[in-house]
Amino acid sequence: MKKTIVLSKSKTPQNNTSVKEFIASLDDEQSVKDCHVLIEMMQRISGHEPKMWNVGTIGFDTYHYKYDSGREGDGQTIGFYPRKGKITVYLMDGTVRYSELLARLGKHTTSRVCVYIKRLSDIELPILEQIVQQSYEYIKFQDGHMHRALV
Repeated sequence: MKKTIVLSKSKTPQNNTSVKEFIASLDDEQSVKDCHVLIEMMQRISGHEPKMWNVGTIGFDTYHYKYDSGREGDGQTIGFYPRKGKITVYLMDGTVRYSELLARLGKHTTSRVCVYIKRLSDIELPILEQIVQQSYEYIKFQDGHMHRALV
């Protein structure tokens, strides 16, 4: 039986916007600090420099996906979006796989492929790092054999 995982497709590719300039443009000092922590963590996990994807998403590394339908494309392997008042961490393989770890994360909410955090001080950062590490390894292990599931 094929294992089906949730996959979020990237609607827009990487762009050449400067990550440093984007972070400097944020209004909230705590958001800037949290971004630097997440960049350091995700860069360490992926071994890749951050790149801007669409407007405001900071992504690390890429993977190629192909659905059974034949549709294919490229997406960020791990990443986050510092929105006003919260940070969205993307788990491209979905949040369901991490329910036990998420229960220990601290104050957050989730959607199909996102973990929403108001600020990093609200959560257990080592738990988030474990989740992001596992997500990164899982996606890279799939080597493009990703299947989209409707959850």
